[in-house]
Parts: sequence; C-alpha cells; structure tokens
Amino acid sequence: MKAVTDLRRALLEAGQGHVLERLPRLDPAARERLLAQVARLDLALLARLARLIAAGPAPVGGSFEPPEVFAPRRAGNQARAARAREIGGELLRAGQVGYVLVAGGQASRLGFEAPKGAFPIGPVTSRPLFAFHAQRLRAAQRRHGVRTPWYVMTSAANDADTRAFFAQHRHFGLDPEDVFFFVQDMLPALDPEGRVLFSAQDSLFLAPNGHGGCLLGLASSGALADMRRRGIRQLSYFQVDNPLARPADPLFLGLHAEAQAGMSSKVVAKRDAGEKVGVLGRVDGVLGCIEYSDLPGELREARTPEGELRFRAGNIAVHALAVDFVEQVAGGGLELPWHLAKKSMRVVEADGSVVERSGYKFETFVFDALGRSPRSVVLEVERQEEFSPVKNKSGEDSPASCRADLCRMFAGWVRSAGLALPPADAQGIHPVEVDPLVAETQDEFLAHRGLHPDVRPDGHYYG
Repeated sequence: MKAVTDLRRALLEAGQGHVLERLPRLDPAARERLLAQVARLDLALLARLARLIAAGPAPVGGSFEPPEVFAPRRAGNQARAARAREIGGELLRAGQVGYVLVAGGQASRLGFEAPKGAFPIGPVTSRPLFAFHAQRLRAAQRRHGVRTPWYVMTSAANDADTRAFFAQHRHFGLDPEDVFFFVQDMLPALDPEGRVLFSAQDSLFLAPNGHGGCLLGLASSGALADMRRRGIRQLSYFQVDNPLARPADPLFLGLHAEAQAGMSSKVVAKRDAGEKVGVLGRVDGVLGCIEYSDLPGELREARTPEGELRFRAGNIAVHALAVDFVEQVAGGGLELPWHLAKKSMRVVEADGSVVERSGYKFETFVFDALGRSPRSVVLEVERQEEFSPVKNKSGEDSPASCRADLCRMFAGWVRSAGLALPPADAQGIHPVEVDPLVAETQDEFLAHRGLHPDVRPDGHYYG
C-alpha cells in the first residue's frame, strides 16, 4: 500500500495526476497493469520533455559549413586509402570489430506485416534483408577467420517475431551465440501540456525513443559488457533497410581507427540540390546531420569551384564507433538532445472513448553523437555500390528501385567478367543476383575463376 501511495504522490508532484483518474474505472487486473507501467516511468525525464514542449522548437545555428570529406578515388588519396585498408584488415583479423544492426521497424508501409528485416528483397532468390546482412557477416567470418558478433536492436513491436524469424532460418548460418538481441526503449507520448497520453484505458501511449537509443540500449542490455568480454574495440553500425551496406569494410574501419575517432560516418553524394536528405556538416562549428529543411536554400544550391554541391554529403546512417566512445555516451557522461515530433494521435480517454488529439513523440538520433566525438572521419562512397534503402512502397527507395539497383550492380560485375547475362526486362534490367559469400565487390567477383550461374526462371544467381 505504501508503494502505491508513494506513486500517487509522485504523479501529483510531477503534474501527471490525471493518471489517477483512470484507476477507479479499471478492474483489478487492468489497474495493476497500468500501475506497473506507470511505476517504470522516469518522471524527472518526463518533466524535462514537458519543458521542451513549452519552450518550442530550438533555433537552428546560423553558421553552416560542409565537413571535410575523404573520397578514396580522388587523386592523391590512394596512399592513405591503402594504409587505412591495412589497419582495418588488422582489426578485422584480430576479431576486434562488432556489428550493430538497427532493426526495430515493421514493414507495414511496404504492405508486409512482419519485421522489416524479414522483407524479401533478393531480385532472384527473394532473400530477406536479414539474410543479406547475415551473408556479409559470414563472408567476413570466412575471409578473416574470426567470429562476427552481431548486436541486433529490435523494438517492442517486433522483438518476438524477429527472434522467431532468426530461429526459423537457423540464424542464417551464424552461431546463435554470436547473435545478441536487445530491445529499443519506449517513451510515452505527451499532450501539449506535457501530460502522458494513453493507447488504451490501462496502457500508456508508447513510442520508440529513436535510433539514438541504440547507444543506451547497448549498455543497459549487457551488449557492451559482452563486447568487452570478446575484446571488441570498434563497432560497425548500419540499418536493416539497406542491403548494400558493407559492415566489414576495412577502408572505413581503418580510416576511423587511424584517426582515433570516436564516431565516423559514410556518406554519398546527393543526387541533386533538391534531394530531401540530411547532409553532414557543421552547425556553429559542431559536426552533425543538417536536416534538409534547416539548410538555407542558397546553401542547398551552392557549388564549389569544381561545380559540385558544397553541401553534398548525404547521410546514409552507416557509422563506425569506438567502444570507449559508446561507453562514454551511454554511461551518462554525454547525453544526446531530444527531438520533438508533433503528431495527430488516436488516444483513449479515461472513459474509454477514442479521440484524435495532438501529441508529441520524442526521439534521439544517433548522428547527434557526432558532435561529441573529438575526431571524426567522413568517407564518401559510391551510391550505386553501397546505398539503396527500402523505405517506400513505390517510387524512389522502394523494393522495386532497390532490386533494380542490386541487379544493375551485379550485372556490371558479370559483364566485366565476360560472362553471359540473362535477358533484360522491359526496363532494361538484367535479373542477376550475387551472394555476398561469393563476392562483395567487383574486384572480388573478378578474382573468382570458373564461376557458373545457377540459371533460374527469374534470372541468374551466383551463390
């Protein structure tokens, strides 16, 4: 009884007394469910988030500068790139790299009711996204003779289904002991007055705390402790929706380690000034990701003397992080800023009625940690080789565009090897798929001798 009394007092003091109005309306089991959920709330954090709502959007800094970008194919960069590949290769061979996959999303927007990682994306095999990434890790395992510990962040909405999908597919050939699942934290949504909202009479309206929550999740789940036990020094961070991500890239890992950076990033050149993607840059001297809407129009269009966009470093959510740096961020020494998203939400009132109300969700973004890193590397990679996300049901960044990008890349390898291509479709796309276990790059593909495709009704498969 004392615990409930203390909770009631704490709710009233925190301005959340409206929660108490629900309790008399609930049966004993529902009341216990709600009380248990409310008891886990960080009321001090909710008070801070409520103050953010009251303060309104923070002004964006006035000074914008592009970052220093390393492009390995540019003249004069080859020696540094070669040295970095050696350093990265040493890290990989020593088993000092861990892999962090952000996979908390559902594929509902794609018309597929399952975790997004289960979405079939292979243009010939229909291999799911999870399997593409797993094959790349298996390739690294084979190439370097080490284990590849994989830390997979799920969400409350898809954790059970994700674990079941991995089990159903026997962890895609990886040792289950090397696959570490952890669940993204959730935060309650607040109304404009800073009071918690409800998705049911006995349940708070909860939403994921953003991909920045991955860093805290690594600490609270025990993943960081597991990394220390394994001797992991660097992390490769990537997101589930991009099957072209190369997590075991010795160039990127080597550049990051050579610079003794806390956090580094891969970017691609923006397609054009109008492409609505965040770009890496400095705002008032601090490195981070500048949202498209925050960059003044004249800067979006600005060009270098060579004719390239000044702000061209499109963020693709691929990072390298030092374990020491993640521990610093997650241990409370550093804190990421909260971002507010105002939404129209279907919420449940105390009397059980369902209404549409304005509310706020809160997220942290992993790229905000860039500003806390004393040193950082920005590596520009080729979009057609490393970035084709699956986000929309149709159009750009859709399953169709991603499969076409995969086929174009693989067909280029096959053509360079002097091998036969299957007939092109009406859009001129040759249906070809190469298993990452066979090759991750064109050079690796060309190094194989005597390759023969598995000719299938839907195309050619090299596996």
